Amino acid sequence: MKIATVTLNPAIDQTVRVNNFRANTVNRGQAMQFNAGGKGVNVASFLADSGHEVAVTGFLGQDNAEIFERFFARKGIADHFVRIPGETRTGVKIVDEARQRTTDINMPGLTPPSEAIEALFEQIEHLAASCDWFVLAGALPPGVPDTLYATIIARLKELGKHVALDTSGQALRQGVLAGPTVIKPNIDELQELSGRTLANEFDIELASSELMNNGIKLVVVSMGERGAMFIDEENALVAVPPAVTVKSTVGAGDALVAGLLAGLAQNMSLADCARLATAYSLGRITGLSSRLPDRETLQAYFQQVTIHTRNSVSL
Repeated sequence: MKIATVTLNPAIDQTVRVNNFRANTVNRGQAMQFNAGGKGVNVASFLADSGHEVAVTGFLGQDNAEIFERFFARKGIADHFVRIPGETRTGVKIVDEARQRTTDINMPGLTPPSEAIEALFEQIEHLAASCDWFVLAGALPPGVPDTLYATIIARLKELGKHVALDTSGQALRQGVLAGPTVIKPNIDELQELSGRTLANEFDIELASSELMNNGIKLVVVSMGERGAMFIDEENALVAVPPAVTVKSTVGAGDALVAGLLAGLAQNMSLADCARLATAYSLGRITGLSSRLPDRETLQAYFQQVTIHTRNSVSL
């Protein structure tokens, strides 16, 4: 099964590793690297690492597209990005491995011209001929309507496609109303959607279930080190990861989405989808590479993930 990801506001990730990072003083870095990034790009990367056929689209600044083009060629990812004038933004990530903290500095990005938005929909229509699943991930670029994801979702549903949405703010609120197949908010984003404090797993399950009135089939709520909750029309499962040494949290949520899609592509049960999604996330946070670890390591993590229904014994 071929999967497409849509990244409307990608970024070149400048990752600087600084142990015991302190503000308002001089810090000595250990390493620095530049990588093609953006949530949908990351999801596609992890899927490609695990052998899935994947395509990407969205908007890329034509003046510095080479880093993305080399990355896609190396990973075997089909590049359907629409080029627009200017440079794709650079986001700075300061990774403090000693304290297990990451500081992000994100720039706003490029505003796509109207003809580029038209070209994007043409690319999506083209990809819909061969892709069953679409992942819409990341923030919207400046200058586009908050409803852009919702418009894409509505069109993809007309074409009979499944859609996973991972964004925040008004883009998430409007996107939810269009009824994607899957959404993946974190607790803060789910609280904003529901308009109330979510103090425990019951609250999270209730708030997630209410969203399914919009046609959503699965809500995945990431809860940091506590794991993630997976709620569909019949089940509410919590995937709890084993204790591991965290080297970087960059891309952990994107790896979770990739693992979930990999599980759905294989028609796994919800419990096994939760295990695989968590295993992908573990594979990302336990290494400094932007690649997933080998299949054997992922399988070991899969076996170590504990699944329980809300307030029940482990499965």
